Amino acid sequence: MTDTASNTSAPQPRRFGVLNTLGLWTLYRKEVQRFWKVMFQTVFAPVVTTLLFFAVINLAFGDRRGDIAGIPFSEFLVPGLILMGLLQNAFANSSSSILVSKVQGNSVDFLMPPLSPLELMIAFIAGAVTRGVVVAIATGVVVAFFVDLRPDHIWAILFYGITGASLLGMVGLIGGVWAEKFDHIAVITNFIITPLTFLSGTFYSIEVLPEPFYTLSHINPFFYMIDGFRYGFTGHADGSIVTGIIFILALNAVLMTVSYRVLRSGWRLKS
Repeated sequence: MTDTASNTSAPQPRRFGVLNTLGLWTLYRKEVQRFWKVMFQTVFAPVVTTLLFFAVINLAFGDRRGDIAGIPFSEFLVPGLILMGLLQNAFANSSSSILVSKVQGNSVDFLMPPLSPLELMIAFIAGAVTRGVVVAIATGVVVAFFVDLRPDHIWAILFYGITGASLLGMVGLIGGVWAEKFDHIAVITNFIITPLTFLSGTFYSIEVLPEPFYTLSHINPFFYMIDGFRYGFTGHADGSIVTGIIFILALNAVLMTVSYRVLRSGWRLKS
């Protein structure tokens, strides 16, 4: 008994490197599996919604609208609709994940494990980006049967798709922490995200807008995301691509700082 006891070492605390990669990967998988299990609601439904937008707008205005900057109206319209679906679903994923955990009282599932605020933030944002990208790809595949989608600048598609999904994922993260009920998330969706999306040039070129709406469009982050994403497909942009890149990167940096501080403080999560 003495030899056995002496050979048995006491359990030691597990040590992690710079990142707890196992914990981060586990939380990310949980985020992905959460929306993948109900993919008819989280993936297919947004695709159908986008197709309805495309059908109604294209049938109602397509023939009368004519080309925009030499681009057929349907080809001008589709990139904006794809990114709109990507952004909305990235927001929905992170906001609903955190709020549902709070409402059901199981937010302890991600607060108790040895995950730092940075690791929590990365996992939630990565899950949001994944859902947004999946919806965008599914929408693009379906819409390609009706419109000739030929990428002109792949870097722009990837940049604005990923940074846009990250941006809305962080807005969803902050909103999910702030919200105490689903009505609060609906306020953000109905009074911030939807208006900014519809007033960003998704369905039209901002060149047709009178002042002061033309100038106001240039401080709308959704305009730069949709304009840059459309540039990736058509090679045409209503605004400055360089300004858009700087604007989106700066806004992502601000939201990343806010997201990290919110998770680090435990505001409305631990108290």
